[in-house]
Amino acid sequence: MRTLLVTGPGGAGTTTLAAAAAVRVARSGRRTLLLSRQAPPVTALAAEPGLTVTTVDPQGAVEGVWAGAADAVGAVLPQVALPPASSVVPLPGAADLALLAELARAEADLVVVDAGPIDSALALVGLPATLRWWLDQLMPPGMRALGAVRTAAVASGAVRRGPVDAALSLVPVVEALLAADRLADPTGTGVHLVAAPRPGSAAALRAAATVLGLHGLRAASVLSRVLPLPGEDDWTTRRAGEQEAALGALADIAPVRRVDELAVAPDGADALAALLAEELPAGTGFPPPAPERHEGAWRLRVPLPFAEHGTVTLTRWVDDLVLTVQGVRRSLRLDPLLRRCEVTGGRLADPGTADACLEVGFRPDPQLWPTDLLSAEERTS
Repeated sequence: MRTLLVTGPGGAGTTTLAAAAAVRVARSGRRTLLLSRQAPPVTALAAEPGLTVTTVDPQGAVEGVWAGAADAVGAVLPQVALPPASSVVPLPGAADLALLAELARAEADLVVVDAGPIDSALALVGLPATLRWWLDQLMPPGMRALGAVRTAAVASGAVRRGPVDAALSLVPVVEALLAADRLADPTGTGVHLVAAPRPGSAAALRAAATVLGLHGLRAASVLSRVLPLPGEDDWTTRRAGEQEAALGALADIAPVRRVDELAVAPDGADALAALLAEELPAGTGFPPPAPERHEGAWRLRVPLPFAEHGTVTLTRWVDDLVLTVQGVRRSLRLDPLLRRCEVTGGRLADPGTADACLEVGFRPDPQLWPTDLLSAEERTS
């Protein structure tokens, strides 16, 4: 299954181009799902063969979850007055969680996600890793195993149900959501950035590309709505020059696909499909960082396209490598080899370019490395 994630600054035409991509794929005979936070620009899309359109309703999703859980919570906490579903106020991030849940339930050959503005798209991409981190902190694997035993005991009647069981019941729900995370496969996820060919557009997309790299993804293309400028007057000549310069800057981020700017909004599925000359590809993301031998020690390389000096911080916490890039943080779990090593430092290679990456050095920790292996390691260094 493939996933296309379409995002861009507000007003760049993200929703329209996501719908256009979905129509084009559906007309090739594949089951296609269009997921969006808002209604598509053409209402007739629901009648398009092979295409399903789902508009995510965060308020409705929260009410549905609350309605299903309120009875169970009320049974173990009878002294607490629980509000009805119609009075529940969604927590911040509920929209991203609702979209991720719909994506996990998707049954289609290809899902096109209208991820909205760039900040919303990056929040969606980072949500699974954030949920995994909090699940590991609040419910480590050993505690989850004990929780499963207790849940079985409650089901058999050997143990009386209590407040802790209401919390334990959420663990398999979160685990199932993470197991079905379609964004976890970078080779099947194509990220397409939408931008107007104007000064400053490239800078915003470069910043987005850096955060995408932190999560193992990279842009497959830049979709740019280009104005036809046939005139030869001074204004048109200057505007055309600015547009071409902006397109050149965008091409440094990913291959640019020009989309003709229409005089009026598309009025049907045919007009939407005509916006794109061909289907959007699923991008090839970065392979998961893996340790490699380097100068007698070990090195881990984390791609961070266009990252600059001063925008990346690195810390080690227990078995995790914690990276913060442009205010976005991700915790990478180290493999068993590097967990027994000390961090010797980090450097940003090729800063400001598409090949920028963070190189983190490791060396065996004498307190954790078996003596015979440490001796062999020193002989081969």
